[in-house]
Amino acid sequence: MSAKPSTAGTVRAVFLDVDGTYADYGVVPEGHVRAVRAAREAGHRVLLCTGRPVSMLPQSILAAGFDGLVASAGAYAEVAGEVLVDRRFPADLAARTVAELDAHDAVYILEAQEALHVPPAAAERLRAILDAHFRQVPGGPMGSSAILGAVQRTADRAAVSFAKVSVFDSPVAMEDLVREIGQDIAVVANSVADEGRHAGELFQRGISKADGVAAVIAHLGIAREDTIAIGDGANDLEMIAYAGIGVAIEGSIPELMAIADRTARGPRQEGLVAAFAELGLH
Repeated sequence: MSAKPSTAGTVRAVFLDVDGTYADYGVVPEGHVRAVRAAREAGHRVLLCTGRPVSMLPQSILAAGFDGLVASAGAYAEVAGEVLVDRRFPADLAARTVAELDAHDAVYILEAQEALHVPPAAAERLRAILDAHFRQVPGGPMGSSAILGAVQRTADRAAVSFAKVSVFDSPVAMEDLVREIGQDIAVVANSVADEGRHAGELFQRGISKADGVAAVIAHLGIAREDTIAIGDGANDLEMIAYAGIGVAIEGSIPELMAIADRTARGPRQEGLVAAFAELGLH
């Protein structure tokens, strides 16, 4: 990283991706908690900016205290409990999406801010996939149980209003699913569990984390050049490009590394501690 930027008297808005940035397999390092609290005590606004919906954010991730959050990869945003954005799949697109996933007997979650919905027939397969993923690190079962605890076995998924879909196992490739559903849908890699299966996150084309960031800073009255975004995945590209300073976690996808202004170490090295210090956030 370059020299510490001058931030005297300037309130910054900091947007943190969760998986692979703020947390590792759902586990938040203590250094990251301290860094967030110190930045807020210094007067800056710190928000999560995640592909997860609100219902997939357990207290273990929220415990540091945040000024708000962008969830569902930009489809939802709130500040101090006030909802600024809440975009769901239109009914026709939702119906086509569920129909195609069910036709292929895919393992998926319909992600709403209120709850997570899984087809009853896929519930045990989902549990096995998540348990195997989170078992890879110490403390991992906590990450698995935090998601599974919010999952509902929902038979009538046609009545569910949702913002995004996480597909964990599909017999067909994500690109084929997108083609079958139609042009209003797009896909990125699954940030929670993609162990070589056909997996991905389906979202409405044209929505990104940058939309949530823009809504938040407009509400807070913070200039775009005073924003910092930190992330590591494909769904972070737009917010990293949009922010005044974009920070990529070391080892991120090449496309993200190419557009980032800076890099930071990952959560296993408590990389946000050094990043926040060098950015002058406390």
